[in-house]
Amino acid sequence: MKIAVSEDMRQIDRLAAEEYGLPELLLMESAGHRVAQAMEHLMGSVSGKTICVLAGSGNNGGDAFAAARYLSNMGAKIKIFLTCEPAHLKTASSRMKKASDKMGLEVHGLEEDRDWNRLHLALKFADGILDGILGTGFNGELKKKVLRLIEEVNEAGAKVLSIDIPSGVEADSGKVSTVAVMADMTLTLGLPKVGHLLSPGAEMTGQLIVDDIGIPKNLLQSEKIQQSLLDEKLAQPLLPLRGKAVHKGDCGRILVVAGSLGMTGAAALAATSALRAGAGLVTLAVPASVQPILAGQLLEVMVQPVEESTPGMFSGEAALNRLLELAQSHDAVLIGPGMGRAMETQDLIRMFTARVNKPLIMDADAIFAFNSTPDDLSKLPQVPVLTPHLGEMAGLLGVSVPELRESLLPIVREAANEYQCILVVKSECTLVAYPDGMAFFTSVGNPGMATAGSGDVLAGTIAGLMKQTESGLAPLAGVYLHGRAGDIAYGEKGEALLASDIRENLAQALKELRQKQMAGC
Repeated sequence: MKIAVSEDMRQIDRLAAEEYGLPELLLMESAGHRVAQAMEHLMGSVSGKTICVLAGSGNNGGDAFAAARYLSNMGAKIKIFLTCEPAHLKTASSRMKKASDKMGLEVHGLEEDRDWNRLHLALKFADGILDGILGTGFNGELKKKVLRLIEEVNEAGAKVLSIDIPSGVEADSGKVSTVAVMADMTLTLGLPKVGHLLSPGAEMTGQLIVDDIGIPKNLLQSEKIQQSLLDEKLAQPLLPLRGKAVHKGDCGRILVVAGSLGMTGAAALAATSALRAGAGLVTLAVPASVQPILAGQLLEVMVQPVEESTPGMFSGEAALNRLLELAQSHDAVLIGPGMGRAMETQDLIRMFTARVNKPLIMDADAIFAFNSTPDDLSKLPQVPVLTPHLGEMAGLLGVSVPELRESLLPIVREAANEYQCILVVKSECTLVAYPDGMAFFTSVGNPGMATAGSGDVLAGTIAGLMKQTESGLAPLAGVYLHGRAGDIAYGEKGEALLASDIRENLAQALKELRQKQMAGC
């Protein structure tokens, strides 16, 4: 499923009218019908219930007026509050208001104190609230009237259904400047929006329902829309089924360069996750002095000691040469987990990545090594996969995390193009961005995955898939399997889950995906 930004939806609406002869009024009528059905779903039944309908001046207001008619026909008691002068309504919305007027539905303005008193009482005794105040075109600061109205809604305690996106949430970023409607359910029209997936908009959205409202499928699946939802349907074809004659070499020989004194856990998690993702053979290269620690723990991973000029860390020319030698006999390389940020290690990372010509995944300390020279990423001999969390991404770009969050999608998309890399940015909704502008938002994952080592498991999962699928698709397959494994672990352990629980549930996540593939054959 595609994910829209506001400009995408404007183009879809325009093309629906110009190429398919579907006028705005017709789609608004369809939206109103679907919204009324969603309200009944939210409330169980609307018959005999009091519903407070809040309508703005834009198309969301028109959708709200249309929904009010259907809800009235379904037996609901309707009270409509309009945030603007009727003369300021857009053409289609004005026609929807006239239809509701003809039905005798109660419409009030919000100009005088008595109007606000009437609203306060209506909300206090309402069984449900329909939010049609602002739509996907909103950005910036709220007007005082709208801000007050949203605060009234959030204090009312009734069930809230938002049309398209909760009022106060910016559709392209999920940003909330001051306050936004806290919806129990959002019915989004046509396609989900970026603001539904990124916080704080994601917290305001409640249960998200997507309805095409009759918009032609060709428009909703247009290649010009550069965002997609990374869900089970998209993930299924990413991993080819294994043939009977497959051997471990076919499944990938993966080199993991990781670990240092005191940070052996990251190395172990990354390497074993690559195996759990189905890699045929995994070699873990670690500083020589920590090799005995890991070799005693990891039975299925080959743990190779690497010469060290400084005890407990990767450093020196001998270490660099040894890593380059190891890389030659492997299909892909993961570098970074737990390596540390000592100057000698950071120098080695930059020299190694500049010379290794294998599919490359860079995590944690390997990303940090390029903080002062991010442009050097575009000079690497391969298109690397970088797996930063928001703090690491902000550090790479030289901005603060709040600045990054303000415009996460456009910033990450531009960075992927400028640095010629695939960016897997870990957050409440992991974002995968490619140099060509394509971006994917994951549909899986949960708050329990905010635990130490979760990122090491993700990096290892992606690495483990680099030979099993096209290397450019491994980040998508890895993000999906990692998130699904996390959801399985969350069902068992809740917020007490550990990174190793995610790793161990990769097997179940992969099994599920294979079963769905077989069922679809």
